[in-house]
Amino acid sequence: MSERILGYTDRLSAVPGDVVNFKISAPLGGKFKARLVRLICGDDSPEGPGFKSKNIDSEIDGTYPARQQPILAGSYIWVTARQPFDLPNFTIQAMIWPTLPGNGKPQAILGSYDAASGSGYALYVGEDGCLTFRAGQNPPVSTGVKLLARHWYEVYAVFDAGTGRVTIGHNMMLPYHGMQQSVSETQMLSAAMGEGGRFLIAAWNDDKFAAAHFNGKIDSPRVSARALKPAEIERLRDLPLDVELAQYVVAAWDFSRGMSTVKVTDVSGNRYHGRSINLPTRAMTGWNWDSTDFSWQSKPEHYGAIHFHDDDLYDCGWQTDFTLTIPADLKSGVYCAHVWQKTPDGGKIEDYIPFFVRPARGTATAPLALLIPTASYLAYANQQMISSWWFDELASGKFATMNAVDQYLEEHESFGLSVYDEHNDGSGVCYSSHLRPILNMRPKTDLWQFNADTHLTDWLEKKKIPYDVITDDDLHAEGVEVLRPYRCVMTGTHPEYYSKAMLDALQAYTNGGGRLMYMGANGFYWRIAYHAGLPGVIEHRRAEDGMRAWFSESGEYYMSFTGEMSGLWARNGRPPNMLVGNAFAAQGFVESVPYHRTPESQDPRAAFIFEGIGVDEVIGDFGTVGGGAAGWEIDRADTRLGTPPHALIVAAATDFPDTYHWVNEEMNHTHSAVNGDTNPRVRCDMMFFETPNGGAVFSTGSISYGGALAHDGYKNNVSRLTENVVKRFVDPTPF
Repeated sequence: MSERILGYTDRLSAVPGDVVNFKISAPLGGKFKARLVRLICGDDSPEGPGFKSKNIDSEIDGTYPARQQPILAGSYIWVTARQPFDLPNFTIQAMIWPTLPGNGKPQAILGSYDAASGSGYALYVGEDGCLTFRAGQNPPVSTGVKLLARHWYEVYAVFDAGTGRVTIGHNMMLPYHGMQQSVSETQMLSAAMGEGGRFLIAAWNDDKFAAAHFNGKIDSPRVSARALKPAEIERLRDLPLDVELAQYVVAAWDFSRGMSTVKVTDVSGNRYHGRSINLPTRAMTGWNWDSTDFSWQSKPEHYGAIHFHDDDLYDCGWQTDFTLTIPADLKSGVYCAHVWQKTPDGGKIEDYIPFFVRPARGTATAPLALLIPTASYLAYANQQMISSWWFDELASGKFATMNAVDQYLEEHESFGLSVYDEHNDGSGVCYSSHLRPILNMRPKTDLWQFNADTHLTDWLEKKKIPYDVITDDDLHAEGVEVLRPYRCVMTGTHPEYYSKAMLDALQAYTNGGGRLMYMGANGFYWRIAYHAGLPGVIEHRRAEDGMRAWFSESGEYYMSFTGEMSGLWARNGRPPNMLVGNAFAAQGFVESVPYHRTPESQDPRAAFIFEGIGVDEVIGDFGTVGGGAAGWEIDRADTRLGTPPHALIVAAATDFPDTYHWVNEEMNHTHSAVNGDTNPRVRCDMMFFETPNGGAVFSTGSISYGGALAHDGYKNNVSRLTENVVKRFVDPTPF
């Protein structure tokens, strides 16, 4: 059955007393049921420890009316006055950089047109890719010349009420050639335009919804209360406005203002301000960008463009179906709202909607905290790499096979994308939010990110090790203070995406005597930003270097939320080695391999790690993630990049096959010695070192490590080693 019951929460992290709102779309009508569960393990694979959860009596347990709630993807700007421009004569104009002209759909640039009533007007890119104007029930006016993708155009529509004529045209901007290519068309309108709807930029109205979403950049849109001549239109491109023509300008939007907000500013003085919907990408190079400055903060007037996409999505905006007030006695941990519906054939459809409960702020109920990498969950949210990456099989070293989640996302295009995906127009996705159903942030899915991290909660529960959970969201918002109550902090299996506030907090924690267990690999790799005013959204740009899913355009490496340079933390002067000793070295997704102890493992400083483990014992030649404890993505020490000189490499894995590829940021030149068969830098280092004030760091260097903990009923040397480290790291005795 293709139907799915879907849901999401308005927050990922909650403390006692917080209210969590659950939004559900149930496709089968009638009723659906819900209950609260504590999630212990989400791995239901045949080789894994099995799905484990515990029902928790709560106020959400019960039956609820079922309803389907829509997902309305596509970004645009809403000028908040419903019909601000009732003008007998007018000119509308903008600079545009279309990315999908001729995709068979109309793509509105600006206007008040309402498709439901057939009234109002809009300048748009027609289904055939030609600049077109629509007014009421009149036949569309088209230039008949298809626009080229990814070229700047000045576009306009001029209406003269005295003659009843509308003239539209575009000038193709070729600045480095010192020329323009101009096209225009004039036509008489035989019928009134009608009232129309809201004035929108990058979409038009379809009753109360937005439709005909634009793909590409829009810069410097203007509305004038006069039928301007071509030379006058050209004079209104720039800011400040031409003094002589300013008296006719009704609205002039400057997208370089409020770059880090959803506000859109009208600089005409008439206060026709607006707001962006579904987070189109800001801090984009504009039509006048000349490559003299790469930071929008240094030269904002060159970043007056917003990039719109028909698949942008920030917040589904669903209605709340039930709420949970976190009880004071609810144990910290990973929880899910389990929702389900019975199907006509006697089966059921279900969803587990995760959220994380931490103790009251400033308190701890255990000496150990599991730091849930929610920022990385958002980076991968609803990723469609398996179907959209042309290089997926080359990168993974195996044939692509789609699971149920992959197939559903392929068949349903409105769920929003991950920062590993490209938009429909081929541009990279910069923003990702949790205010939507995230199908791969669920138990019973692939052992990657969220579901792989339940190997850690499963092991902690099995070993009866007390722990609290905290999240990246908490770490970013509260800094080192959220860590101070804990003697030891354990990361997830893949804490890849980090803001500066998060990185600073962890560094301050270890420098202050805290103990950090880095339980994965490829961590602390990419620099992100959180939005200061919008909940639940991160930003990332694929700047220079790194194992990238896509490339940022030149001049667009700096994040709109904060103005910070994005890309690799190593390229921002903070290699992961400085924090955890090692950093991303290679990846491969066919098989994992074991570790072997090194001579350094016999250093008395590391004796506690290997208590009960033989000197020649092979460590982790088993596991549910590739069959070994070292693999998928792996890290390596390097003192040149900041690995502390006193760090001990206590175990290493080196027997990787040729499907493991060396990271490209370490290559000076393309060559053939890039894989596990040929390159000694394709290795996985398990590390230990002390930090100031009695602290310490332990790094596994492997994403696959957690998948080995449950082997043989949790009685194995990976489990023993990890328990040894936890026991010593929660011991208050200084290192």
